[in-house]
Amino acid sequence: MVETALNGRVVSQVLQEQQLFDLVVWLQEEARNNLDTIRNLLIDTPTGQKIPLAQVANIDYGKGPNTINRENVSRLIVVSANVSGRDLGSVVDEIQNRVRQAVQLPTGYFIQYGGQFESEQRATQNLLIYGGLAIVLIAVLMYFAVKSVAAMLAILINLPLALVGGIFSIAIGGGIISVASLVGFITLFGVATRNGLLLVDNYNNKLAGGIPLRQVIFEGSMERLVAILMTALTSALGMIPLVIGTGAGKEILQPLAIVVLGGLFTSTALTLLVLPALYAKFGKFLLPKLSRSVVEDGKAIWEGFET
Repeated sequence: MVETALNGRVVSQVLQEQQLFDLVVWLQEEARNNLDTIRNLLIDTPTGQKIPLAQVANIDYGKGPNTINRENVSRLIVVSANVSGRDLGSVVDEIQNRVRQAVQLPTGYFIQYGGQFESEQRATQNLLIYGGLAIVLIAVLMYFAVKSVAAMLAILINLPLALVGGIFSIAIGGGIISVASLVGFITLFGVATRNGLLLVDNYNNKLAGGIPLRQVIFEGSMERLVAILMTALTSALGMIPLVIGTGAGKEILQPLAIVVLGGLFTSTALTLLVLPALYAKFGKFLLPKLSRSVVEDGKAIWEGFET
């Protein structure tokens, strides 16, 4: 009776101008907001008599949820908000700090930050774990390619060089690091590693042939310069439409493209400077062990280093 009087009940449908409308029975609006009217609602009893609602219920104004939600057998109240102009992580951090300072939760109550923030935290954690595994696998594969731990470490120097450009581009773009940005870093690491491997492998092949170190660095760098620039430029040109583009998907594609584009510039430029410098200083330690003992034309390779 109370539900019908206050919330209404559909009892039929009315056809009007070729459209069906629900026929709802409930109290008039002024009666629904009048406590005396609600108290005097007549309800049926098991004996068939009708009594006022006020005899079996206390009716007064109060505050409370109009519905009770549950999750995992616990009562749940959802407080939701949208974020505009800021990254989600910093907003949630500020909310957590203010809640800790100003809110004393009663016994049995707890706060859980969910929604997109929870999904982003879980995705970030997965990316960090699998990204670390990917770097380890890349290092192992590079070791089998160059046959030298020192050369492998020299190639891995490309990763922080790429990281510098990615972070700098994020800072220019607003300083927001998202899941898409982390995916961009992983993509960038692959391109940077390939460029370093091109140089190192070429250096090692020339050093194993007994060519003097200075000549190895010059010729090896010039031979791989076009390939490295081609890789960087094609990737960079492919990212430009995503950086300046608008429309659906921008919030995912743009952060990824910004990281890759900024990292490619620093990685490519510094790779062509740092790796040759490392070989000029520590070339004999970067050469694979089996090649260090190669002798050609009666002269040991190390004479080339001395030259």
